[in-house]
Amino acid sequence: MKEKPLLLSSAPLIYAYMLYFLFSSAFVDIEFSVDMENKALQLVCLSVLNMLLLLTVDSLDNGLALRPPMGWMAWERFRCNTNCTEDPTNCISERLIMQMCDKMVTDGLRDAGYTYISIDDCWSERERDPVSGRLVADRKRFPSGIKALANYVHNQGMKLGIYSDMGTQTCKGYPGSEFYILTDSKTFADWGVDMLKMDCCNGGSGMEIGYETMGYFLNETGRPVLYSCSYPVCLGGKVNYKQVARTCNMWRNAVDLTDSWDRVYKVIRIYGDNSGNFLEAAGPGHWNDADELMLGDFGLSEGQQTAQMVMWAMWSAPLFISADLRHISAFARDLLLNKDLIAINQDWAGSVGHRVWQDPRVPGDDEIIEGWIKPMSNGLTAVAILNGSTYGEPVTVTKSPHQLGLRGNTSYIFFDVLNSEKYGPYNDTVPMKVRIPATSVVLFIATELQ
Repeated sequence: MKEKPLLLSSAPLIYAYMLYFLFSSAFVDIEFSVDMENKALQLVCLSVLNMLLLLTVDSLDNGLALRPPMGWMAWERFRCNTNCTEDPTNCISERLIMQMCDKMVTDGLRDAGYTYISIDDCWSERERDPVSGRLVADRKRFPSGIKALANYVHNQGMKLGIYSDMGTQTCKGYPGSEFYILTDSKTFADWGVDMLKMDCCNGGSGMEIGYETMGYFLNETGRPVLYSCSYPVCLGGKVNYKQVARTCNMWRNAVDLTDSWDRVYKVIRIYGDNSGNFLEAAGPGHWNDADELMLGDFGLSEGQQTAQMVMWAMWSAPLFISADLRHISAFARDLLLNKDLIAINQDWAGSVGHRVWQDPRVPGDDEIIEGWIKPMSNGLTAVAILNGSTYGEPVTVTKSPHQLGLRGNTSYIFFDVLNSEKYGPYNDTVPMKVRIPATSVVLFIATELQ
């Protein structure tokens, strides 16, 4: 990790956080009649802490996520299944994580770039260690402990992620990191954890300061830990994304995905609207996280799985699979391993695709056909056309390169990324024509002819 210039020692930062802790915990049970006074005192502590963070932390600067991170995450597919008695093969446990890790290696996912494997909520005991205050892995489901699991994952050439929350409890009621940020950062580093997903279900006031503090202390451990933050989505996107990018390697900023086209398409619309210009905040070291990939689960058709993978590639979004890799379909596996799709997502320049046009499916209809453009570092351009309509009917799109959003003055050859075929040349007099099924997508790499 690169040495960071510090204008102050970490001691004032620790004292400020301790002050916030004391005021917050002391006032937790005070009656409402004096609540405003207490909040004012908390605000003073938070302001001091924020000032010290700005002075002591130049930026995240942990040397990680120079390209969008890729891996596997437990949540969407396995949720908070802790019943290992009745469902031993699918409960959140070291056995499950080890099996997923093994499949990522044998199926070629690791070698394709999917190197993180992340535990989500429900991994710990319900209470911290009463002496040390440290988190403790569930003794029945993780009998070897997290450090041993990290060693297993590392021996497979993979990296281990873990989960916490910026509140006193996680989303499912397990111990959170509020008031234990320093302790938890050291614990995760001691265990050899490589990634932290920090959720925000019970974050409360001062959430942003808490996230910045955790980022600081993670860096101070000396261990490179990929830092995934959720607070932009919990705050409704009303954040300074440039400051978020100084704090986090990746951040959630849209709705939680479920295994359904409705949710996937909602995220696509949010990214198309780009409220708050969050797309512009992404780049090497810091990325917009559109949530997990539903490929290989139950709710999406093949066309919809393709649409999700293509759009996540166009946004340079982190690619985290959330499927049972022991039973994933060949179609989903091949899509996840598509080298051209991964190359678009991982393009070293880190450019983010933008929606450049929208057409109704038929005049006056609110079902939308839309086009996206992503400049590539090699001078080529990725072009995606999405038929988001649930009407069930394919649409034919006929557009010239200029109408698609390309700005060159000559003709273009189009390489179909999903079918490995070339078409064209296309220009103002010879437009491209393509037929797209409902809730599906086409993706091209456009090369301008000289």
